[in-house]
Amino acid sequence: MIPQSEWKWSGHAGHLCVGRWCRFHLHTQVGRVIVSTVGEYLHPRHSGGSEQAEAEYLKEHGYEEIGYGRKYETMVFMAGKPCDAPGCCCGFPTHNGLEEDSAAYNDARSANEGHMEMCLKWAAKQEIIEWS
Repeated sequence: MIPQSEWKWSGHAGHLCVGRWCRFHLHTQVGRVIVSTVGEYLHPRHSGGSEQAEAEYLKEHGYEEIGYGRKYETMVFMAGKPCDAPGCCCGFPTHNGLEEDSAAYNDARSANEGHMEMCLKWAAKQEIIEWS
């Protein structure tokens, strides 16, 4: 079991090609895996160039689905090498895009709870590993 004190958190979206436009993102390294939850997707084309236009769009339409029938999703990936991308250098592990596990939600509370449940599930599957 990987204890929560050993988990590492990042403020970046951990997956999804439009993740940079998701207002909701949780990104956690739990031992050898990355658990990433994203949601509240709003493409910039809907902002109308102003906060007021964006607020009006959201009031009328809400956030867009990021997949069929879901506005939030959690995916689990095997952790790769630390990020060394120019301009980023966050040092957080990359991943190969092959999902090991996933879950879908339609509200922020469920996404928060689901992210933690997924972290706990994958923490329970692993032993503490000393990284060299």
